Amino acid sequence: MEKPDFHILVCNSFRLSGEPQGTCHKKGAPSLLQYLESEIADRGINAMVSSTGCLKACDKGPVMLVYPQGWWYGGLDQAKLDTILDALESGAPAESLLI
Repeated sequence: MEKPDFHILVCNSFRLSGEPQGTCHKKGAPSLLQYLESEIADRGINAMVSSTGCLKACDKGPVMLVYPQGWWYGGLDQAKLDTILDALESGAPAESLLI
């Protein structure tokens, strides 16, 4: 596997028991994950997406983090993901959406 330019971590609110319980899960993070994977493939962005446990930013959920850049985004929906992916295509953050 080629090392990705971006590793995108998407909070899915999993707790130690393995059950999704938190804000990100309840606000649709699972469907955003699927959309994100599809868009990355369609756009040819060299990125890997991982679902995570709670990222401890519940008041901003659903949230995601882009590594190694350390860009945090919150209040995600498909339109915001499109804006973020547009920026990633140029190697930059979507400044207006950073938290």
